[in-house]
Amino acid sequence: MTRRRRSLLINGLLVVVLLGAGVAGYLVFFGSSGNAQTTTTRTAAAANRDVSEVVTASGTVQSSFSAAASFGASGTVTEINVKVGDVVTKGQQLARLDPTQAQWQVDIAQGNLNAALEKGTGTNALLTAYRQTQVALQQAKDNLAATVLTAPGDGTITSVTGSIGQKVGSGSTSTGNTGSSSSTSSSTTSTTSSGFVVVTDLKNLVVKANVSESDISKLKADQTATVTVNAMSGTPIQAKVATVDLTPTTSNNVVQYGVSLSLTQPPDGLKPGQSASVEITVAGATNVLAVPAAAVQTVNGASSVAVMENGAETRKTVEIGVRGDQYVEIKSGLTAGEEVVLPQVSTANNNTNRQQPGTGQFPGTGGTGNRNGTGFTGTGR
Repeated sequence: MTRRRRSLLINGLLVVVLLGAGVAGYLVFFGSSGNAQTTTTRTAAAANRDVSEVVTASGTVQSSFSAAASFGASGTVTEINVKVGDVVTKGQQLARLDPTQAQWQVDIAQGNLNAALEKGTGTNALLTAYRQTQVALQQAKDNLAATVLTAPGDGTITSVTGSIGQKVGSGSTSTGNTGSSSSTSSSTTSTTSSGFVVVTDLKNLVVKANVSESDISKLKADQTATVTVNAMSGTPIQAKVATVDLTPTTSNNVVQYGVSLSLTQPPDGLKPGQSASVEITVAGATNVLAVPAAAVQTVNGASSVAVMENGAETRKTVEIGVRGDQYVEIKSGLTAGEEVVLPQVSTANNNTNRQQPGTGQFPGTGGTGNRNGTGFTGTGR
């Protein structure tokens, strides 16, 4: 073999060795310590705690009573007795029309009734005429009373749209929110939102929320709730379900039901129109055996969990009770202290961020917890 061929062979062997060493080094350095994926079996011990199931919704602070009142008669406005910001009580006079023509109608009707009485009621015709004059007199009196506009409920004047000298026709009183409608001598009720004067109860506020159709069957009156007004995020307000709408509203193919919540102790500064988030407790259990919700699998109505026994996973059928977002009540099938297996997660090991097994807290189950109690602390295996 010539010297030239020997040199080429040696150089080729050196290249192969160097390439092999490079690949091996890359796999050792980058593969094992940089991007290797490891799977950790996470577990949590079944333990006693409080478990609650809640339905969440968004809502708006509203007045419990709001009414737009208008005159029940036609005429010219001669008096306006209130201004925006005044606090009024039900039946209080708010404004008045010129009663002259209405009073004339009463006088004429009274005269007709007197004449009918003089003729007597001995025959059917006379009796009918007498009754007709009675009806006409009552209508005239009602029309006279309707020239006075009164407050349909207790509250604060939030709008006055009329002015003295204005000519108005007979109108209506509209009640909104959870306030009840009631007719008065000076107004009727309708579903409109405008009026000569608007009265709003600014003291007794409620929260109106919309709940999805999948959750509405879980709701009923007097269930406890927590309301957090966005403008007062640090001040949760205790509340109760007052009413649940029987008919839904549909928007963009989304079906929702309205729910009204009464506030136990509304904080100072709370105002109608403020947005809020709502959590309604629909089921709860105190000091019961529970496991993280992620550990429970339910198929065709049957629930089970995987447990660690002697280093191996074994699946057990369990009977569950209250099912919260974070924890699920276990009625039977487990005992306190048994380690249930949580869903696996893959973690990437590297030189700058290594997670030590057996010391971490699991996502969704660790830390200080939430409404369902403190979190479970996992044990890596």
